Amino acid sequence: MKSAQGIQSFIDPERYTSYIVLITREKWVALLPDNEESPIDKNDFGFTCAGDKIRFDFAYITIHGAPGEDGLLQGYFDMLGLPYSCCGVLAASLTFNKYFCKNYLRSFGVQVALSVLLRREDAWDEENIVSELKLPVFVKPNDGGSSFGVTKVSSAGQLQTAVNLAFTEGNEVLVESFMSGVEVTCGCYRVGEKKTVFPVTEVVPQNEFFDYDAKYNGQVSEITPARISQALTEEVRSLTAKIYDYLGAKGIIRVDYIISPQGGVRLLEVNTTPGMTATSFIPQQVKAAGLDIRKVMTEIIEYELNRK
Repeated sequence: MKSAQGIQSFIDPERYTSYIVLITREKWVALLPDNEESPIDKNDFGFTCAGDKIRFDFAYITIHGAPGEDGLLQGYFDMLGLPYSCCGVLAASLTFNKYFCKNYLRSFGVQVALSVLLRREDAWDEENIVSELKLPVFVKPNDGGSSFGVTKVSSAGQLQTAVNLAFTEGNEVLVESFMSGVEVTCGCYRVGEKKTVFPVTEVVPQNEFFDYDAKYNGQVSEITPARISQALTEEVRSLTAKIYDYLGAKGIIRVDYIISPQGGVRLLEVNTTPGMTATSFIPQQVKAAGLDIRKVMTEIIEYELNRK
């Protein structure tokens, strides 16, 4: 909701009329003035306002998690012929599955953490995982968003509890080897043949890792541009541009990395619907690049509308 409010504030009100649509397990509604809600007609993604039927020309997807980050909503919009802001079905579903995404990108030479994938029906052995990955490890939902259900595990006795927690947020659990180093993130978007890679941000969480509180409750220091060498900066930005193309991405993505003293630049995660609050990484990077976020949004919207 914070990202939706941020995006609505970035969109040019002189060019577009915008509404926030809330999609939950219980309801799909357009949010109207005076705290009123209007049900979405799923036949055409329209709604009624003051007796008039409103149909959208464009959807800016900003759900962090299902169904906006995993390709489900994109497939629905594709069937309706409604242009939208972010990756299509294949890229969205691939990047939402952390295990498959990292193994896919590994085939292009991208460095990633060692990992083990667990499914609910799988039998797994604590000792084997610890032996293979070493401690500490991160345990997280393989198909979740916003850092829910993520635990850093430092002793074998914590592993079962961490796996159980991750399964409350998804149907698959990823156990990953810990990568130490400087955490950075870099955004990128493409309009036609013009690809724009933003400055790199350094992420310094007050907690053990960049968790939900660090993301949304300010428990983090974010430094743009990152305090890394020019050579490393260019490596991160170049790799971000390549990953964008490897995935066939669309709209704005953000790629997170760990820069390890021993292993160089290693991929943490690809975000195809990154946070867009006023203080999120992307707006910060847009500003640091000397760009106008309103113009960036207009570029993305107009490009997709003209492709329709």
